[in-house]
Amino acid sequence: MNRLTYAAARKAVSVAIDVALKKVEKDRDKALCDLVSLIANYMKGDQIPFKAEDINAIIMNKESSMRQFIDRVIDEVDHTVLKKMFLNLGFTAFFHGAKKIRRSREKYQCNVPWLIIMDPTSACNLHCTGCWAAEYGNKLNLTFEEMDSIVKQGKELGTYFYLFTGGEPLVRKADLIKLCEKHNDCAFMSFTNGTLIDQAFCDEMKRVGNLMLQISLEGDPSANDLRRGEGVYGKVMAAMDLLKQNGLIFGTSVCYTSKNYESVTSDEFFDLIKNKGCRLAMYFHYMPVGKNADTSLLLTPEQRLVMIDRIRSRRNLTTGRGIFAMDFQNDGEYVGGCIAGGRNYFHINANGDCEPCVFIHYSDSNIREKTILEALQSPLFQAYRDNQPFNNNHLRPCPMLENPEILGKMVKETGAHSTEMLEAETPEDLALKCIPYANSWKPTAEEHWNTHTHVKKTYENYKKDSETHKLLDADAADGVNDEAI
Repeated sequence: MNRLTYAAARKAVSVAIDVALKKVEKDRDKALCDLVSLIANYMKGDQIPFKAEDINAIIMNKESSMRQFIDRVIDEVDHTVLKKMFLNLGFTAFFHGAKKIRRSREKYQCNVPWLIIMDPTSACNLHCTGCWAAEYGNKLNLTFEEMDSIVKQGKELGTYFYLFTGGEPLVRKADLIKLCEKHNDCAFMSFTNGTLIDQAFCDEMKRVGNLMLQISLEGDPSANDLRRGEGVYGKVMAAMDLLKQNGLIFGTSVCYTSKNYESVTSDEFFDLIKNKGCRLAMYFHYMPVGKNADTSLLLTPEQRLVMIDRIRSRRNLTTGRGIFAMDFQNDGEYVGGCIAGGRNYFHINANGDCEPCVFIHYSDSNIREKTILEALQSPLFQAYRDNQPFNNNHLRPCPMLENPEILGKMVKETGAHSTEMLEAETPEDLALKCIPYANSWKPTAEEHWNTHTHVKKTYENYKKDSETHKLLDADAADGVNDEAI
């Protein structure tokens, strides 16, 4: 699709969304079927399976969790915001951008991501237990010009979705809004602790329409405030109420551990965040990154099985809890394993270092010295591309947590350096913390993987004809051991 055709198609989709949103009050069923037909039309000839009849069957069942989710979104989200996100995240990023990305991958022979994550600042207004950001202060920042350049370069490759982490990104809320306004064809999302959200910021979010929030939540009031500080839970609840009142799109971000995994996946927790207006619940497995990481927070194999079952049952399109939940460690089969290293995303920290993953603090490139494309073609990112998938069992996707010998090998061979803010951590030291976990999880993961059916992907974005995968298959049979590092 050339630029003129894309512009014409985006305009046509924009008009079609307007028509559909006007119809929802008169004939919601018809409007929803029209939107499904619109999506199916633009996915013709694509490698992503999309069966309009299956989707229609679910959404026409008004008792299904998916239909109830859709009805709440239509009734509660500002329609201008809803249209902007459907157009930017749906049509531009998911359809147009994805096709452009595939061409870029072939042209440049490297991973090109669908999503780029960046840290506007290392500063934070809280002092959460176990987090370095507040102590490190506001010494590290990406300038607006640097963030703008990242987005410009990304769009040239086909990337139209950008996510902010930190620090606390909303310390830079004015620059984030400015970036959303300038790149009004992109979708933006920001993780946040929620304490800096006020009516003025909600007004700005509604004005630009293309910024979503993911609010960090640790569980119930006592669990949340124990780590984040007294009174923070109440501020988060108030922020959610304000966002819902303004018809804005937001969700939750949960780091689950051996201590909180049950409470943050309970029916009560899902009902709470659903009623508060959350649309998406992102779950992240605790990672023992950093010199003082507490390995007792790592889950047991039995606890991890509970997580797999709970998240999948709660997002079931027919019988779930009516909120979309995703687990970035246990949902590997839906995305073909590890998505880092530019395969689907990579991370740029507040110092400009390009890291394969938000949890992998090693780099051989910096945006102040290299372009985004040069970073993606760097030895470290090419090592990721050469080795992905790191394990053909996608319940063991990570080169750090479940396959720690692989991360150390890649870092050593590419000459990457530690980007830890307070104290450098060698990949050998990091691996020693992960080896017991990897070995304990392996037999359970293998049994689960071999006794369940899995989603078969038609397009996975692996390097073609790589001999590495054959070697990894052989290595996987040997387990993980101290000698591997």
